[in-house]
Amino acid sequence: MKDTPGWASPGSAPSDGQEPGASHPAEPSDRPAGQPPADQPDANPQSPGTKWSKEQPPPGQWSAPAGPQNPGQTPPPPPPPPPGPGWGAHPPAGPAGRHPGGPTGPGGHGYGGYGPPGGWGAGWGGPPPAAKPGVIPLRPLGVGEILDGAVATMRTYWRTVLGISLTVAIVTEIFVVLLQGLILDGSTDTTALGDPAATVDEQLNAMGDAMRASGPVLLITLLGTITATALLTAVTSRAVLGKPVTLKEAWRDARPQVPRLFGLIFLLMLITAGVVLACLLPGILVGAAGNSDAGDALMAFGILGSIVLVLWLLIRLSLASPALMLEKQGIKKALARSAKLTRGSWWRVFGIQLLALIIANIVAMIVVVPFALLGAALSDGGVGGMVEASSDYGWTYLIVSGIGSVIGSMITFPIAAGVIVLLYIDQRIRREALDLDLARAAGLQGHGSPAPGTTPGS
Repeated sequence: MKDTPGWASPGSAPSDGQEPGASHPAEPSDRPAGQPPADQPDANPQSPGTKWSKEQPPPGQWSAPAGPQNPGQTPPPPPPPPPGPGWGAHPPAGPAGRHPGGPTGPGGHGYGGYGPPGGWGAGWGGPPPAAKPGVIPLRPLGVGEILDGAVATMRTYWRTVLGISLTVAIVTEIFVVLLQGLILDGSTDTTALGDPAATVDEQLNAMGDAMRASGPVLLITLLGTITATALLTAVTSRAVLGKPVTLKEAWRDARPQVPRLFGLIFLLMLITAGVVLACLLPGILVGAAGNSDAGDALMAFGILGSIVLVLWLLIRLSLASPALMLEKQGIKKALARSAKLTRGSWWRVFGIQLLALIIANIVAMIVVVPFALLGAALSDGGVGGMVEASSDYGWTYLIVSGIGSVIGSMITFPIAAGVIVLLYIDQRIRREALDLDLARAAGLQGHGSPAPGTTPGS
């Protein structure tokens, strides 16, 4: 076998069955010139001056004689010890940094796969750890690393992250409290939802009032979430490179794309409404034609189908927001980029986002629920008003529960935005080798793509 410097399989033997580092016995100095060596088949062992015995052991099994050596002859080195369990020990270095098994090859790696300590061959433990200039290592990420990266961004850049989350949450909650206190409380009646004696029409009307009341609240909350996501995307992208960012810098980076981000969310809402309408339309038409039983059955199937399709579509397009913000793309291009990045990874993206949503909401509920109970206890209706589904909460309840909502939003905003951005970066690392461009952008020596500014597959 011919060894190549810098690469050999673990445990491979040297060529011709020789021990690493062992030297051939010295040829007899008095052999006449041109006479073949005695260990070849055609050699004459009885030739004058030949000191080799005719009976030789099999090749690769003999060793140096144990008798006294000739004066001035250097004894051969002992064979190297066998490898330890798990190939965990690095062999001792010889002269000039060489290790047993041969001279060092290109890049300092020796024959037999051993290189300098800490290199690729050290201990056969695999490649060296990936560079980590910021909150994540520059390689494909696991679920725990994505969640840890989002939390690490909050912990490392807490001034900027909490400043953005607190500002957006306070402004959003002020509009929600004013809307509920001045308009919604006097125009909606949901008491029939908690009344067992209420008729079906009364309960349907109460459900309609509840939906009309929650619609504007959800719209305002959505606008606040979009704004926080846009600003926190810039923070998370800088955190990956280990570069700090202020609130002013985050706003300067995000401001040109904020109108497009609102347009993207509005388009997603239209697409969702269109999918739901398309799924419910057969049941509506059949019911309007007079066949109520078949219409109800089609409506039930339509509702189930719309839930599945909307969920699939939203996950497939969930990475459009970071693609739009970080790649400075248009709305159509961002949607196409998200569909491309999530192709073949739908379940993984869905699972990670669901896990992050559950964790963030559990933490937020731990904060929000005590404030809601406190606000209900301080209001005129008491805690029983919440159980009775009364809509007349009062200003005390709205203000106290709003404070809890602000604190909860300070937790949910950074986690939700951080997970989405890190998922986007992870998918691009897996598909487009974005880690090379990130390492180059972080200023790491010896990393980065050879052609700056090019990203495969983008």
